[in-house]
Amino acid sequence: MTADPLLWAVLIFVLRVVNSAVGTMRMVVVARDRRLLASAMAFIEALVFAVVIANVVSDLSNLPNLVAYCGGFAVGNYVGMAIEARLVTSFVTVNIISTYDGHGIAVALRDSGHGVTEIKGTGGKGDVTMLSTVVQRRDVPDVLRTVYGLNPKAFVTMEEARSVQHGWIRTPRSQG
Repeated sequence: MTADPLLWAVLIFVLRVVNSAVGTMRMVVVARDRRLLASAMAFIEALVFAVVIANVVSDLSNLPNLVAYCGGFAVGNYVGMAIEARLVTSFVTVNIISTYDGHGIAVALRDSGHGVTEIKGTGGKGDVTMLSTVVQRRDVPDVLRTVYGLNPKAFVTMEEARSVQHGWIRTPRSQG
């Protein structure tokens, strides 16, 4: 194999990583209703895709190009998710229903810097405590460790919070 075909395979891989990473980020931007930015990213994504796919489908028997295309897509998804995790602050609403020690869970979450709303309720088998907290996505594992450490059978649901205004959100300074 000469350097020229190998160079094409490397270029296809790199462009496919960029294409997939931009696509992943575009989906985040679309979910946040940033229309102009999403449209610009869609243009870049489509342009890179067209250039790459034209070089791959022209010779499907070229195994290095095909592997570079598929590998670039896989790595690009990983890169896009890593970029999203680092650059995009996303919030998650965590809802917890606990049949016991709900107040203890709320106190533990507050002690670790999270705002928590605590509501007493009645479930199918008796009294429950419903807790709701909005946290940065990166804090979800910490919240789940706290909850399940105190009540391994707590019922937990999570949903993306599209917009957050006011309230208490832990910031890096308040993490102690």
